[in-house]
Amino acid sequence: MTNPFEDADGTYLVLTNDSNQHSLWPARLAPPMGWTVAHGAAGYQACLDYVEEHWRDLRPVPAVGK
Repeated sequence: MTNPFEDADGTYLVLTNDSNQHSLWPARLAPPMGWTVAHGAAGYQACLDYVEEHWRDLRPVPAVGK
């Protein structure tokens, strides 16, 4: 069985969370709780390109009220 997170020929989503962190996620799997689809379904490289263009500051956004 191959790893669905490392398939260069697979179809992916780009997910974001409340801290504006980004993650590639196999399109055939439901996104986990707390993550929202920001881009896709698209090829692996297209999703990486999207992340590179849109996630410039890798630091998580601070939680409000803390």
